Amino acid sequence: MAGGAAATGSLLAACGSSSQEGSGEGAEAMTYLSILPLETLAMAPELLGVAGGYFAKHGLDVELQPVKGTAQGIQTLISGIGPVCRAGQIDLMTTMSEENRPLVAIGTLYRGSGLRILYSKSDPLTKPEDFVGKTIGVPSEGGTSSKVVSLVLAAGGFDPARTPRQVTGLTPGTFNLVQQGRIGGYVTSIDTANIVLSQHEDAGVFDPGTVVKSDSQVYLTTRDVMQQNPDMLKAFLAGIHDTLTAFVADKNFDKTIAKMREQYSFATLDDDVIARKSLGISRELWTGGDPNQPLLVTHEDAWLAGYRELVDAGVAKPGGDASSWFDNSLLPEAKA
Repeated sequence: MAGGAAATGSLLAACGSSSQEGSGEGAEAMTYLSILPLETLAMAPELLGVAGGYFAKHGLDVELQPVKGTAQGIQTLISGIGPVCRAGQIDLMTTMSEENRPLVAIGTLYRGSGLRILYSKSDPLTKPEDFVGKTIGVPSEGGTSSKVVSLVLAAGGFDPARTPRQVTGLTPGTFNLVQQGRIGGYVTSIDTANIVLSQHEDAGVFDPGTVVKSDSQVYLTTRDVMQQNPDMLKAFLAGIHDTLTAFVADKNFDKTIAKMREQYSFATLDDDVIARKSLGISRELWTGGDPNQPLLVTHEDAWLAGYRELVDAGVAKPGGDASSWFDNSLLPEAKA
């Protein structure tokens, strides 16, 4: 399933490269490594960046290239195949605390969790203690989703080992396993959760961000790329900044949805209600609930609090220099 989505997404990216948006012959080609399949509104900033010509405006011809999860994304990034990928703060901090790798977060996209945990209202998951003894579906063993489940339990003072994980799909159809009692719930994206809620009256959803503070999402690069091609990174972040500004200004998302649909088509984008609801939730996460605050800036206090949470939960090793793991200097609003 995931492989098919990735293949389709790659085709969509190829068909919808920013070169079609008038990027011009002088545009610099750039490969963006996507840890997500492209057919999700969790990728809305990058999709609009291509479809709306926002990357092209800053001189970039961006290809969106799916990879299989964060671990592969980070490895591909370090190998030099692509200069930027998105990653969870959790994954970056666990990686850096174990081995000081040449990685740096250059902008924070989601200021809260972009994950949701679906459950049946007959056996709800609304607080950490509800998870004890329940089997939770996750897309991979030991990945971000599994770590988030562990953090939910740790936030309530419970041993994460008391909640088994089972590798399941991320699709709306996985909710059938919940209804059958085979799993207590499963982790998925915001837009998939909204589809399930619209299709099943017995479905409920838990936002892990209500108890987990370290599940932000950041744009990640390497120290080498920062030194050798900072202008490309600045252009990419400027394009993302412009797309987020467009989403913030587009109250009902009429213009932004229409623009994405010019080049992309998938279930959650094609459904007006689901698309608007999902983008509305994401907009709150991109802005941190305050559209007047600068976009993409990583706040040191929240960053360090996230690291402390991970260390306290035993997810990340202590003693890391977390302040050196992010850099705001490439952002459009950064002081010279």
